[in-house]
Amino acid sequence: MNDMQPGRVPTAVPADDAPTLLVKIFGRDRPGITAGLFETLASYGVDVVDIEQVVTRGRIVLCALVTAPAGGSAEGALRATVHSWAESMKMQAEILSGTGDNRPRGMGRSIVTILGHPLTAESAAAITATITGAGGNIDRIHRLAKYPVTAVEFAVSGVPTEPLRTALATEAAARRVDVAVVSAGLHRRAQRLVVMDVDSTLIQDEVIELFAAHAGCEDKVAEVTAAAMRGELDFEQSLHARVALLAGLDASVVDKVRAEVRLTPGARTLVRTLKRLGYQVGVVSGGFTQVTDDLCERLGLDFASANTLEIVDGRLTGRVTGAVVDRAGKARLLRQFAAEAGVPLSQTVAVGDGANDLDMLNAAGLGVAFNAKPLVREAADTAVNVPFLDTVLYLLGITREEVEEIETEEIRAEEAQARETGA
Repeated sequence: MNDMQPGRVPTAVPADDAPTLLVKIFGRDRPGITAGLFETLASYGVDVVDIEQVVTRGRIVLCALVTAPAGGSAEGALRATVHSWAESMKMQAEILSGTGDNRPRGMGRSIVTILGHPLTAESAAAITATITGAGGNIDRIHRLAKYPVTAVEFAVSGVPTEPLRTALATEAAARRVDVAVVSAGLHRRAQRLVVMDVDSTLIQDEVIELFAAHAGCEDKVAEVTAAAMRGELDFEQSLHARVALLAGLDASVVDKVRAEVRLTPGARTLVRTLKRLGYQVGVVSGGFTQVTDDLCERLGLDFASANTLEIVDGRLTGRVTGAVVDRAGKARLLRQFAAEAGVPLSQTVAVGDGANDLDMLNAAGLGVAFNAKPLVREAADTAVNVPFLDTVLYLLGITREEVEEIETEEIRAEEAQARETGA
């Protein structure tokens, strides 16, 4: 089937050194600017090679890279006509001649996402200078969000992803901004699996501490936790030691702890948005199924695994049942969830804050350290150090506008369901 317009003769792809014109229009934005420019260019039979347009605070910058018309007189006429049209629209125009504009962008394409709270000009200067110093070229810049953080995405070419990530990690830490670097390509927008830690990630709390408060043994639990952090106990040893302190606690405390759990700001938005976009979402926790099962139901999670507190005759025994979900277990469960979801491991995202999340973060296609300990931040692909879990969405190229659109659709759907139920 031929989709060419009648009478239009197909033209060859412009050679790398073919003459081109870069037509730049800037001024106050209004409807019809883009259409007007191309209507003006159409009469000269030029082909469009590239287009860039951005509107900021009502001011438009529109760039059109087109093939140069045949003959010097035709080019001169085009220039005069474009300037005349721009003046009639109270805009300014700039037209530059050149060649070599048709070459493909450099190899080693990456997406660099910067999160700032705020994003200062000094930080932006340092990050962009680092990209340039690493041999990268910034091809595109796109704002993803302006609140609750400023999120900006750079398309970079000319340098492999890994050395670019290494160079930016040091600069980001020094400037106190969050920078994520991932390879560009179709896989970034493919359906993926996101797996999160629970304590201090999906929720604000440490569940063992909530149980300990009801048992009156917070200080003893804190001592065991501190010993584990000093390396005197591994996770499994510390888990058994802390759970043993809960022996004899009435099982009714489970419902009380569930009610005390606080979702991290942005957690519900993150899960809701991912689910609406076709992602699958899971959690792996060194905490307890008595809490994660409830979270699964509340948030509609696809996968979950955690430790289970043993309850006999209505009381906690001070033991856990089954295999312990530890550092190695979290990575194993990530692989298991990915296999069940039919998602390549390279298209998974893991989010966590503690040392027992490190194997999982390293196994995932993208590991995100969320308000994590320094050791974890340094080992992960990227770190988020703002208290909003939904900022992870920006690392996936999802904009704030898309998030709000999905939120609005969800609210409308819930309202419609409520009306039907009421009827």
